Amino acid sequence: MLPTSKYLWSAVALLVLLLHVVLSRHITKAKEKRTTRIHPDKERVIILGASSGVGRALTKLYAARGAKVCPVARREELLQELVNECGTQCTPFTGDFTAPVDMERLRRKIIQEWDGLDTLHICAGVSAVQPAMALVGVQTSDEGPDVAGIKRAMEIAGQATQGNVVGPLVAAMTFIPIMKKTSAAPAILLVSLVAAVIPAPTRALYAATKAAAFKFFQSLAIEHPEISFTCMMPATIQGNFRASAVDVNPSMRKGPENKEGLAVEYVAGKCAAAVDRRTGGNVVLPWILYAIAHHLYYIWPSLIERAARRKYNFKTYG
Repeated sequence: MLPTSKYLWSAVALLVLLLHVVLSRHITKAKEKRTTRIHPDKERVIILGASSGVGRALTKLYAARGAKVCPVARREELLQELVNECGTQCTPFTGDFTAPVDMERLRRKIIQEWDGLDTLHICAGVSAVQPAMALVGVQTSDEGPDVAGIKRAMEIAGQATQGNVVGPLVAAMTFIPIMKKTSAAPAILLVSLVAAVIPAPTRALYAATKAAAFKFFQSLAIEHPEISFTCMMPATIQGNFRASAVDVNPSMRKGPENKEGLAVEYVAGKCAAAVDRRTGGNVVLPWILYAIAHHLYYIWPSLIERAARRKYNFKTYG
């Protein structure tokens, strides 16, 4: 019996999807290795958001390779702990990557001490963990939010935008000119998240701001082809995801660390490897499952939406 047109087109769509995913991965790995132009122990690296998580692991990785590494964070005591672990390879800097004054001060320091910059890792950012309508306090029985509730949502959205959009923008604009001028192979990597391309419940604000930043960086890659731009998009990473959440009470941010998900050292290793290979575009982790889900969303969105609700055990809100 011949297959119906419905099943035939589904099979064709799946075949095209798999071909697209495989070709995309091949193309992103096609560039010359960057280490042939910048030896690892000569590399000059800034890591924004180095006090914890992926940024902290990256600092240790680059220090172990012998690179000149500048970990940047707002919490001086955590930076000092990191320097004690990494040794003289670290040149710490206390500052806020959303503050132009701090980033300009950092740039002057780097020019003075290193005479330039090769690599910029942007690992800093904030999270948000509430359903979108929870930001205004709407419950199922409510008619809708009042003005105060909407203003509260606007304030929270502003905090998320400041940390996830404005910060990367300030950093990129501050360092792009000197990187193009002083590096044989400049590279910028932005740590985003897979929810920026695959929608997820309770991550609307977080994903929206992260998606805005990675789209900004995609445009920068077109405007500045001399620089290799990479957006790392991992799934859930081990650690305390709520620690930086802008939409929960500060007293609720502390809690046990998530032991499930990707290890920070694994993600940090993938970040460094992507920069070494000059892997442009988006790198999804883990690759097979989420790369397919990303592309499948375009041809079968309801399937991905149902899977997301099931994964997060999410019921409709508001």
